[in-house]
Amino acid sequence: MPAISRDEVAHLARLARLAVTQDELDTFAQQLDVILTSVARVGQIAADDIQPTSHAVPLTNVFRADEVRPGLTQEQALAGAPASEQGRFQVPRILGEEA
Repeated sequence: MPAISRDEVAHLARLARLAVTQDELDTFAQQLDVILTSVARVGQIAADDIQPTSHAVPLTNVFRADEVRPGLTQEQALAGAPASEQGRFQVPRILGEEA
């Protein structure tokens, strides 16, 4: 017995507001049946003694360790700016809004 019927596919298509032809209903019913059968088969294979995993192979963090280093002072950061005002970068207004 198929896992999903043609009528159920038609109902799902209506819910999703998809226009499907009669031939497509048959095709989709067969395809969805294969998918649902495969998922059910995987569910039968899964054993309680197998730990869930997020990756097939172990991964290690490739980032360097965080370490505190001195940064630029405000004056140094603004030194190369074409324009600054009140200790901030001054940029052209792009939205045309009042400040």
